[in-house]
Amino acid sequence: MPNRPAPADIHRSWSGRAGVPVLVWLAALAPVAAVAQSCPVTPPTWTAQGLRLPVVGAEQDDRVHLEADSLSGQTGESLVADGRAQLRRGLLTLQADHMEYRQRDDLVQATGQVLLARGDDRYQGSALTLNTEHQEGYFLEPRFYLGRTQAGGRADRVDFIGKNRMVVRGAAYSSCELVEGEGQTTPWVLTTRRVRLDFDANEGVAEGAVLRFYGVPILAAPVLSFPVTEARKSGWLPPLITTSSNTGFGLSLPYYWNIAPDLDATLTPTLLTKRGAALETEFRYLRERWRGELGGFWLPNDLGSGQTRWALRWTQQGDLPSGVRYDWHALRVSDDNYWKDGLRGADSLTPRLLSNTVQSQQRRWLEVGRLGEVEQHLYARLQQWQVLQDTGTGNQIDAPYQRTPQLGALWSSRGGPLQWSLQTEFNHFTHTDPARPGGSRVHALGQVALPLGDEGWRLTPKASFNAAGYQVGQPLSDGRTRAGRVIPSISVDSAWSLDRETRGFGRALTQTLEPRLLYAYTPWRDQSALPNFDSAALDFNATTVFSENVFSGVDRVSDAHQVTGGLTTRYLDQHTGAELARLGVAQRYRLADQRITADGETSTSRFSDVLVQGSLTAIPHWTLDSSLQFNADADRVVRTITSVRYAPGPLRTLYASHRLKRGASEQLALGWQWPIDDLLAPVQRLLGHDTRRRTASSCDGRLYGVGALDYSLKDRRVSGAIVGFEYDAGCWIGRVAARRQSTSLQASSTQLMLQLELVGLSRLGTNALSVLKDNIPGYQLLRDPRAAAVPPTAPGGDTDTP
Repeated sequence: MPNRPAPADIHRSWSGRAGVPVLVWLAALAPVAAVAQSCPVTPPTWTAQGLRLPVVGAEQDDRVHLEADSLSGQTGESLVADGRAQLRRGLLTLQADHMEYRQRDDLVQATGQVLLARGDDRYQGSALTLNTEHQEGYFLEPRFYLGRTQAGGRADRVDFIGKNRMVVRGAAYSSCELVEGEGQTTPWVLTTRRVRLDFDANEGVAEGAVLRFYGVPILAAPVLSFPVTEARKSGWLPPLITTSSNTGFGLSLPYYWNIAPDLDATLTPTLLTKRGAALETEFRYLRERWRGELGGFWLPNDLGSGQTRWALRWTQQGDLPSGVRYDWHALRVSDDNYWKDGLRGADSLTPRLLSNTVQSQQRRWLEVGRLGEVEQHLYARLQQWQVLQDTGTGNQIDAPYQRTPQLGALWSSRGGPLQWSLQTEFNHFTHTDPARPGGSRVHALGQVALPLGDEGWRLTPKASFNAAGYQVGQPLSDGRTRAGRVIPSISVDSAWSLDRETRGFGRALTQTLEPRLLYAYTPWRDQSALPNFDSAALDFNATTVFSENVFSGVDRVSDAHQVTGGLTTRYLDQHTGAELARLGVAQRYRLADQRITADGETSTSRFSDVLVQGSLTAIPHWTLDSSLQFNADADRVVRTITSVRYAPGPLRTLYASHRLKRGASEQLALGWQWPIDDLLAPVQRLLGHDTRRRTASSCDGRLYGVGALDYSLKDRRVSGAIVGFEYDAGCWIGRVAARRQSTSLQASSTQLMLQLELVGLSRLGTNALSVLKDNIPGYQLLRDPRAAAVPPTAPGGDTDTP
């Protein structure tokens, strides 16, 4: 079985997904090797029985150190050690009841309770013969524990053929405790008739390998090849199993192909019961100055639609001479229904709006006379969209304009009393809808500001302009095909930061008072006849309330004669600087009517809505956030966002949020990860059961409930839901989760995810972890991949052998 990391690169690192071996043996460095947070896998007690482990730098010490209760023999010939005998050389440590060391041929023979340590790995058996210099020999009936995978087992015999080669016969491997006897079954175990390991060649070959889960064989191979290091190796990856209401039961068998150090590919034949046979491919390449990925999904005969379905994606980025960087991203699918049929290969944050972009840019610093250092940013982009319209329900989306092309330059100051910038750009706009005419635009955006003040106060006067010229193929509403306008703007932004010492929440605090005042003036310019290629109304919130323009983009600029005021107070822990509470309020006051607004109607109201924000983290384990928008004319709250999270400890989190936009939507969201036995504890106490929290040493498995729910109170329907369970048995983890996603007001898709994680070996089934992490706020892995095994240690002394 192969490892599938990103190709090696001598010029820079390439972080890519790593393939997980189906069956990994001994020191194969299986990726699921980490310390548990709930039911930890603990090393066997025999791994720390009186061994004195090498100190830092011991690998440089090639001398033999021997100690025992009794030493006899002749120096330079043979030494016999009896009673708590220990031998150390470099990173190798050996302990036995009886030991004979022949110095002439550097051979040690140990009998009795023999314990061998090689790095973080431990072996225990009845007899060992070993050449300590070349590390050649054999170990009879050893038990072993591998610190890198936190798993171990037993074997009939281990033959060491040098430092980096070995042969293991009659072995059983597991991170569970191996048990024998009638009525007893090891939860999971991998057995082989023989295993040959060659670390120099990065190859292991297992003969007669069988993986059993509670005695039931789930994977088997007469001959199995796998990597024994983290380096890449061609071969089959773990099978992927999926279940979905749209595609049915799915089985995928990915094959990883290590083509070259900087080239690799993954071919994944797939069988879907409701769709038919398909092939998914991924090709990755890496050169000194460029890198990329090319992938696709091909379903030649969809059983559901009778059509050929496909998806194609291609990303690449690189460097050109003169500091020019480029990248492109292309994603195309065969038809409009691809996104809601749950087919692979088209992952996107906007599944119905697929971007195809090619762009390049160059950044450098210029020395421009009295202006000093100036940053110059030149860029070019070509952007097109594939819009997937839902023709069945009439749920259409309005796609943005395409830029074919976009060419621009930006110059900005670096340091100095004045801060200035100038951007100029050419765009040619087209649209996928023939009813939406395109055109060309040249625009320039410039500003100059003079920041004054220090850490306690700030005053920033600024002047800016927005100039644009248009040429369109179809006449505008006033009959022109060419038009232009220049809109100036001035503003003065001031802010203060005051603080005082106080006490609250049982601790010493610093309270801040941070008022802010912004004056902005932009004259009215008629823009009603001009095209709108890229402008949209900004969301009204605590950040945009201090914007001078209520629109994004270039084509629309709101007139303004207004003052915006805000006040924020924060409570900070004096010792840690952590923010414990925050409260802020902001409002805009118009000194004149605003004629260009987001809704197209002239605003005669002098006061905008009031925005209030607050957060609280001072209560242990609780986090509260809330914001509201209050309309004084209607005398009611028109928008609220409130969330609360309770996390009293690892693997325990509850989350709830409520979002209201009056007249448009009202949404409730819930998320959780919690041990089921904690929820049942009150009932168990009533029944007289022992509900004391179990320790790691007494852990006998723990069941967790996980999930997330999005519910539309306005439509009275579930828009998305994930409900599942995780069971941590210490040496294995089981996950089952059901996911429901709405694809329209009338349709939805359901997916069932099953995953079995064998700690120290691999994960089998559907990748449920990514779904849980992406959708449950505060979700934590039952296995922390950043944790490392702590090798066992024990005190002792040594005697140098001449």
